[in-house]
Amino acid sequence: MNLPTRTLGTTGPRTAALGLGCMGMSALYGESDRTESIATIHAALDAGVTLLDTGDFYAMGHNEMLIGEALRSAPAAARAHALTSVKFGALRDPDGGWSGYDGRPEAVRNFVAYSLQRLGVDHIDVYRIARLDPDVPIEETVGAIAELVEKGHVRHIGLSEVGAETIRRAAATAPISDLQIEYSLISRGIEDTILPTTRELGIGITAYGVLSRGLISGHYTRDRQLAPGDFRSFSPRFQGENLDHNLNLVDQLRKIAEQKGVSVAQIAIAWVLSRGSQHDNDIVPLIGARSRTRLTEALGALDVTLDEADLAAIEEAVPAGAAAGDRYAAAQMADLDSER
Repeated sequence: MNLPTRTLGTTGPRTAALGLGCMGMSALYGESDRTESIATIHAALDAGVTLLDTGDFYAMGHNEMLIGEALRSAPAAARAHALTSVKFGALRDPDGGWSGYDGRPEAVRNFVAYSLQRLGVDHIDVYRIARLDPDVPIEETVGAIAELVEKGHVRHIGLSEVGAETIRRAAATAPISDLQIEYSLISRGIEDTILPTTRELGIGITAYGVLSRGLISGHYTRDRQLAPGDFRSFSPRFQGENLDHNLNLVDQLRKIAEQKGVSVAQIAIAWVLSRGSQHDNDIVPLIGARSRTRLTEALGALDVTLDEADLAAIEEAVPAGAAAGDRYAAAQMADLDSER
């Protein structure tokens, strides 16, 4: 499949219209199959998906090592075109607990050294702190990454889950490739101030959560039993009446998908793609496929064309602000500079 390409901002690398978010292959969504995970990464690369997204704290380095193994065993041509996007800064403990974020320059240099080793690469294509460290000015964190760019350890500087003011401060410090942030039919908060700011500054968007952690995939059911440790077991949108309300929205979306002969997941991904299509394709959705079956379904979104009537029907079925419940629990929402 010959996928269309776009630029990650005015200074970033070129990649396929979809990226692969690899987090679920290691953490937060229950057990995963290592062999199938690697096969899925290989299938994505073979299909032209070049952007592989991870975080050094996903299962305490497991996800980076998984991607490293997949890259080593991939065909040379696919490996040469693969782009790595890495988030850093989250502090973990041996029991899996979270202890805040560290954006100090010395910590940035420390984190990247380990990531390069686990991934088995000589540079990281896009490097970004996962959440703003409230105790360290963003200028210091971005400045440290800029030094890594100068030394060749990193190619491009990214941001993650920060607000418009922080984006401007970061961009005044060094060229910013893109902002990774949640964006989907039921998570549209970036449309007010963040998206206009990134477009003004020529910064692309890497959209994660485009299926809202499976909630609007069309595959999630009310009676689903979650595995121990699954993130969704304490996510507000998956609880009680919130879940019923949100799945009712999915039922409305399903009617539109059926009329077009596509799946709910495909129309949800196509909607996100449509938001960037009028702006030099400045939005790349990250698909969190953990299997080749889900990957194939997601890639099918590239063949879905949404006309004005389709977009109007989708807007009526799932208007902005329609979701019940926050996208994270209260403590995690407090960490998001993008929500302040």
